[in-house]
Amino acid sequence: MRTDDLDFELPAELIATEPPAERDGGRLLVLDPGAPHAEHAAVRDLAARIPAGALLVVNDTKVIPARLAGVKPSGGRVEFLLVRALDASHRRWEALGRASKPIRDGVVVRIGDGLDVRVLQRLGSMLEVELLADEPDVAIEEHGGVPLPPYMRRAPRPSDRERYQTVYAARPGAVAAPTAGLHLTTDLLDALAARGVTRTAVTLHVGPGTFAPVTVDDLDAHPMHPEWYEVTPEAAAAVGEAKRDGRPVVAVGTTVVRTLESWARSGSERGETRMLIQPGYEFAVVDGLVTNFHLPRSTLLALVMALGGVDRVRDAYRAAVADRYRFFSYGDAMLLLPRARTMVPAPR
Repeated sequence: MRTDDLDFELPAELIATEPPAERDGGRLLVLDPGAPHAEHAAVRDLAARIPAGALLVVNDTKVIPARLAGVKPSGGRVEFLLVRALDASHRRWEALGRASKPIRDGVVVRIGDGLDVRVLQRLGSMLEVELLADEPDVAIEEHGGVPLPPYMRRAPRPSDRERYQTVYAARPGAVAAPTAGLHLTTDLLDALAARGVTRTAVTLHVGPGTFAPVTVDDLDAHPMHPEWYEVTPEAAAAVGEAKRDGRPVVAVGTTVVRTLESWARSGSERGETRMLIQPGYEFAVVDGLVTNFHLPRSTLLALVMALGGVDRVRDAYRAAVADRYRFFSYGDAMLLLPRARTMVPAPR
């Protein structure tokens, strides 16, 4: 796919920097394969819009407070973004570093009482760092900041600890939220269950690569950052049962799509995925999708176009811009309803 095909005009004021007053208070653009145009609705309508009997799959990853700000012995300020733990103790991490001057190997950065960070070596564009703390996970929770996306252009507030996290977050490891899930409340999930919509969870620890712009002309040449995923035996059984029964599988977020499709294509229930999904891809598991509105020229938009159709999604984005929908992590949502098609059996 040509990257230019993923471009569109987005007024800066449509980028949401604050969440809606209530989790499920956003707007919803519904893309029904049987309707000629997108329909405007509300997130609260999801309980009535998702087909009864569908299997809803969520990402239960939990965002960690991965931003660590500190001071070098020279007085220079440094900010780290923890990306991926490199050992079971969570002492060594792959991290991004930002400072006014180059960050040298061996430097020890003071974060706060009970936590220093030692830079061990460069790992390409990343750093390998060591957390000098008695209990690294406790120190991260105490001293870390919420890793809000850079396009919000503001410092995190205490309220972001709750709002930049899904209500079902359970497995710490993400440095960005699976944002489609931010809309879901326990009441909305209960309403879906009352209509016979079953639910299961998979895990994909979202990394900073989710915000990486595509800088190449051909999407095939874009390097995908690896992200760790897991499909538990319980989730695999739920998907397999839905497929055998002919019930649609509706993913909450592009991270769930990539997890389920990586599992289906590789046969591995856990591991790292670099899967890039773009138009022309044949979906093995996912039939429908709840998703936010994504960046221009992004792999996430390419995934949505692969499922919803290039022209239909492009038209829907034009409608969203014209009707002043809110974009990105704290923005509004889109529902791609399942189309009637032959179900492909999920791997056992």
